[in-house]
Amino acid sequence: MSAGAGTIDEAEVARFERIARTWWDPDGAMKTLHRFNPVRLEYVRDAVARHWARDAQGGRPLEGLTVLDVGCGGGLLCEPLARLGASVTGIDPAPTNVEVARLHAEKVGLDVTYRRAAVEDLVAEGARFDVVLAMEVVEHVSDVGFFVESCCAAVKPGGLLFMATLNRTMKAFALAIVGAEYVLGWLPKGTHQWEKFVTPEELAAALHGAGFKLRDEVGVVYNPLGRTWRTSSDMSVNYMVCAGPKAVPGAAPASTP
Repeated sequence: MSAGAGTIDEAEVARFERIARTWWDPDGAMKTLHRFNPVRLEYVRDAVARHWARDAQGGRPLEGLTVLDVGCGGGLLCEPLARLGASVTGIDPAPTNVEVARLHAEKVGLDVTYRRAAVEDLVAEGARFDVVLAMEVVEHVSDVGFFVESCCAAVKPGGLLFMATLNRTMKAFALAIVGAEYVLGWLPKGTHQWEKFVTPEELAAALHGAGFKLRDEVGVVYNPLGRTWRTSSDMSVNYMVCAGPKAVPGAAPASTP
């Protein structure tokens, strides 16, 4: 296992390791992610349901699908995805994250597989999944191109890849770093580095280079009155994308979310 090499940025791992035990505290260091979680979960659920022609409002619309959550942290996305019926594997390079996630899943009685690993490790093992998630991860890796390529390689033919990240704009610097980290204290100082933010164009190019194409992209904005997040056409700060393999000659076209 090469969790210390490849796409892993050891400084980023150490930063998250220091706050790992606060993952499940809704008022702790991860409180912003707790509030962000419903909108990204809904985005994934609805796109997956459309792609596989399922009822998103049904009890377990992800039943029978395999899901890989890359950079799973404490399991904030893994657990609700498992409740939706998916067979979920969460990977993270920070050992305390993995242990916190595993213990919490056991505590609430959910069957989620957690491993300390990098996505390229699973690709090298030949593991492939119907759905791969890399949410709020790409801005923390050492090699964006290789990371995106590895995530794409982990997707089964006809599957979907979801990514969420921050746009490299001055607005994102002002809101996500100055505002969120230094003024409002929503995130620990130093959580993000503006130069590592990824523009939608850069992400689309990396996906294209890995043989994938964008199926959807959407911005996510914060509503200070309701203290909630919602999807938006504004991608100047936070945004999410859904991508899939380019059409294979002779293959039936995949559903478009």
